[in-house]
Amino acid sequence: MDIVISNASGRPIYAQIEDQVKSQILTGALRPGDALPSLRALARSLHISVITTKRAYADLERDGFLSTVGGKGCFVAAKNPAFLREEQLRRAEAALRQAVDIARRGGITLEELKETLTLLYGGDE
Repeated sequence: MDIVISNASGRPIYAQIEDQVKSQILTGALRPGDALPSLRALARSLHISVITTKRAYADLERDGFLSTVGGKGCFVAAKNPAFLREEQLRRAEAALRQAVDIARRGGITLEELKETLTLLYGGDE
């Protein structure tokens, strides 16, 4: 599991860990049943507090991405395919919302934005 923390980022460290673990799960880099590093091991490798890693893991477990087995550690939870699709859709909507805000501020019309999205998506519509 590769996690890169940026102290220059405006996001809290625990949120950066959550985002990257979720991304690795959603892309299949981490698969259901895969073990994650222990809280202490992750904290040591990232040079951060165990409290920070505990917060990230707790939030990931609350959101259904991880499951904890007493005495064994944290594992990627088995996910419902519909849930994974919904999470991907939520992430796409957030990115599109940001794109719409930028387009509006830049005076880009809806038609121009649709055309750009169609080109980026690879369609000929």
